[in-house]
Parts: sequence; structure tokens; C-alpha cells
Amino acid sequence: MKPLAGIRVVEVGAVVLAPYAASVLADMGASVVKIEPLSGDSTRALGHAEHPGMAALFLNCNRGKQSVAMDLRKPAALEAVHRLVAQSDIFLHNMRADSAERLGIGYDALRAVNDKLIYCASYGYGAAGRGATRPAYDDIIQAGCGLAALRGQVDGQPAYAPTILADKTTALFAVIGIMGALMERTRTGEGRQLEVPMLETMTHFMSVEHLNGLTWQEPRATSGYIRLLNSYRRPHRTKDGFLAVMPHSESQWRKFFTAVGRPDVLTDARFATASDRSRNIEAMYMIVSDVLPTRTSAQWVELFDQYDVPYGPVNTLEDLTEDGHLADVGFWHQVQHPTEGLLRVPSFPVRDGGPKGDASPATIAPGLGQHTVEVLTTLGYDSDAINAMCQSGAVRKA
Repeated sequence: MKPLAGIRVVEVGAVVLAPYAASVLADMGASVVKIEPLSGDSTRALGHAEHPGMAALFLNCNRGKQSVAMDLRKPAALEAVHRLVAQSDIFLHNMRADSAERLGIGYDALRAVNDKLIYCASYGYGAAGRGATRPAYDDIIQAGCGLAALRGQVDGQPAYAPTILADKTTALFAVIGIMGALMERTRTGEGRQLEVPMLETMTHFMSVEHLNGLTWQEPRATSGYIRLLNSYRRPHRTKDGFLAVMPHSESQWRKFFTAVGRPDVLTDARFATASDRSRNIEAMYMIVSDVLPTRTSAQWVELFDQYDVPYGPVNTLEDLTEDGHLADVGFWHQVQHPTEGLLRVPSFPVRDGGPKGDASPATIAPGLGQHTVEVLTTLGYDSDAINAMCQSGAVRKA
């Protein structure tokens, strides 16, 4: 049995943040009811799609959920959400706090129907700050938390990471907060209100290494972890391709320079200690970049395995589907979707039970409104009431 079996989550999420957090909870065994607008989550139209409303991004971010399509501006739909919340453990959304309040799904309104509810709101900026009412998307937060500017220190102009980094990172912090609140509820029996804003989360995330000299109230040095901020920190060209090589400890650097036939570097005063290497890391990476083109990738792999030097392939996403290690651990699963055919699905990366334990992901993503009737029926609505709600535009059936 998975750790969150028996826990019910209500997600009013759009795009990636709340949907990804809820999908992680689903992977851990929670039952997730996704409340979508009548037109559906916008990600149903983003990425390749074989059928309308079932695009790749939606399929990958909404596995294991039930879809209920509702217009929360309609009183009948809001009443149904309140009934659902009364029978649930977690409520998760990623709309701005003022919008949730206007719709009648703010914390106070839902706590009134379930005082054991764990209410998690995740949005761009904390509701107590001046940015609270501003819309926010991943690129805006990557810029706001300093990440884009750091790329500028390397490449000459600010740039975004080519992944939805802020949304997904904030989603994982939301899951951490929810899991902590669930633990607390087992002790106290009480629910909890959580706020997980994107800017604050990503500033926390970036501060680990890049706060650097600003760690002291009176700054002792500049911000930025210098080891990461140079143009030679990259996969290095070999005679026939590229290879990621990453010695880190003194022992690993010694092994590397011994393996590549450059023992002279070991006596260079610039690299004598860890502090020296950190200050002169670009020069070290330059040597790596000069050496690697002298042999093929396969020749370096054989040598680095012999000397226990950290290295790895430079995979494309297509390569990952055929990666030998991922095949060994059974990472990719095949799942038959009733409308979308045979899908490739990644394992949940937290393997319950250790190396031989369960890593199976949640099941397939739902069609829009696929579970509207089923969920409303469990809440006590009969077919006449459900049909009336459909005719009024409060809900939509598949």
C-alpha cells in the first residue's frame, strides 16, 4: 500500500504548479479530484496531441486524477465543491489569493466546512507583500529570483533555464509542506493553512549556494557561487562527441590529472587547496576542455572507469528512453490509455521499499469532465440534480 492511500486531495489547479504537486501526491497513493473549468486546464492544448484536449503536457502532469469540470462562479458548483471539501483531506490551488476569496474557496470559507482540512495555496508572490496581486509565470519568477541574471554572468545576457523550473520547484515545496501538515494533523487532529509562493520559494532555492558573501548581514563578498559561474562549466568536447566530466574533491582531481597525463597540474600553486581550486576553477575547467579532445568518448569512459573519475554521457531526451541504467532499474513504464493509446510513463523517483521496492507511477490522465457524474453521485446528487447542473452551466459531463 502506498503511503498516502486513503488521503483525498481536491486540486483547483492550472498549468503546472498545483497540477504537478497533486500528481506527486497521486504517485504516493492519494486520491486526487481535479476541478477544471468547463473549457479545461489550459495545458490540455499545450504540446503534441493525438486528440483535442489531451496534449502531452497535460498527460504528463495529471496522471492518476479524476476530472470534474465546473464553473466555480455558479452557486451550484460552489456548493458541490464545499460538499467535496467536507469529505477531503487536502485542498490545493495555484490562483492568486484574492481570486480564491472571490470564488468562495478561500481558507476561511473552506475551513468552515472542514476544520481538519490542509489548505495549500501556491501562487506567484506571498499575499502579505506588495506583489500579491500581480500575475506570475515561470519566466517572470526565474527573472525575479536572480536565476536569469546569473545566466547573464556566464553568457553575457540574462537567460531562462529551458525547463519550467520555478513552477516545478515550488510544487515540490508545496508537497513538502503538505506532508508536514499531514504529520502534524496525526498528532493534533487539526488542519492547517499553508502558503507556498513562487518568488519566496525560488529565492530560498537560489540562496543555498549563491547568497555567498551576502550570507553575512554586512556583506563579506559578492553574491554568486563562482564555481558555477564560468563559461567552461559545460560538457566538454571529445574527439568524437561530448562528455560531462566533474571531478570535485581533491582526490578526484588528482585521479583525473593522473588519468589524462597531466601530473604537472597537481603541483600548480593555483590548485593546491580546495579554496585555491575554487578561486581558479575556470582555469581548471580550461585544462579539462583542452585535454578531452585528444581521445574519443569511449576511450575516456574506459579510462575514467579505471580511475573512478566522475563522468557521464551527454544525453538527449530521446537517449533517455533507451538509457541502459534507466532500463536496469525499470524506470520507464508502458500504460495503455483508453483514448491516447500506449504511453511511456516515468517511475515515481522515490522508490518505496528501497532498490527492489515499488516505483510504479500513478495511472492515466483523465478526459475533461470524465468523472463529473461519478464524483457528484458520491456527494449525494441524483441524476436529475446533475442534469440540472449541466443545463445551468454549473458543471460539464464528459
